[in-house]
Amino acid sequence: MKQKIISVKGIKFCNDLPVKFLAGPCVIETDKLTVELAGKLVKIFKKHKVKFVFKASFDKANRTSVNAFRGTGLSDGLKTLEKIKNKFHIPIITDIHEPWQAEEAASVCDILQIPAFLCRQTDLVMAAAATGKVVNIKKGQFLSPQAMAHIIKKVESCGNKKIMITERGSSFGYGDLVVDMRSLEILKDFGYPVIFDCTHSVQKPPSTTGKTGGDSRFASVLAKSATAVGVSGMFFEVAKMPKLAKSDAANSLDLKQAENLVKNLAKLDKLVKNLK
Repeated sequence: MKQKIISVKGIKFCNDLPVKFLAGPCVIETDKLTVELAGKLVKIFKKHKVKFVFKASFDKANRTSVNAFRGTGLSDGLKTLEKIKNKFHIPIITDIHEPWQAEEAASVCDILQIPAFLCRQTDLVMAAAATGKVVNIKKGQFLSPQAMAHIIKKVESCGNKKIMITERGSSFGYGDLVVDMRSLEILKDFGYPVIFDCTHSVQKPPSTTGKTGGDSRFASVLAKSATAVGVSGMFFEVAKMPKLAKSDAANSLDLKQAENLVKNLAKLDKLVKNLK
């Protein structure tokens, strides 16, 4: 199938074009910390001449524990994202959890993301689609890649064909995820840009601890494998000091790891796609 091109502020996402990146912290912890981290990422991507979209969540509504940090909230979170967008002139992606958040988030963000756990929530998906923004749908850990066809149709039914699909692993037993690289090739059959989330794919879902675990050592392994298949974009979470991060500490990359990943994947992507 011919692969579609989805443009986001001049950045072209397509499975046949050079890989792009979506990177940033899991959640907005503070305005200052998030803006600072965005600035460091801008320097990394500029150094390696690679395009990226900044990602961060204003609210993590699906935390394991009721006591877990969720973020700064919609209003303050969007102010931070708007500040980053205007200061560094980069596009922004954030996730929404309820239909009423779509329109307000779309006033700032260039891509609205549907979390994996919520990808079958019809009202949420269609509210995001109705904004006319690019919609990045994360494939649920409980879904086959073929089942994404029905979710794609929900977005298309709103007259919106600006769609990206993200693979982030599938449930394996009760406490692990596994990535079937065949999924990436199957998802490409829909024609839309396929993104691989290499950090959420190394999560270890919680059991009795009340906290999601993970192992960031394997993020680069999976990222290289996905790049070898040929994807449109690579999604990863990065923190200044991952061990101190208030969300996804176990699977977030530090800035040095992030830079090495960007540099290596860009080289591998050129080789795989035979790009000059």
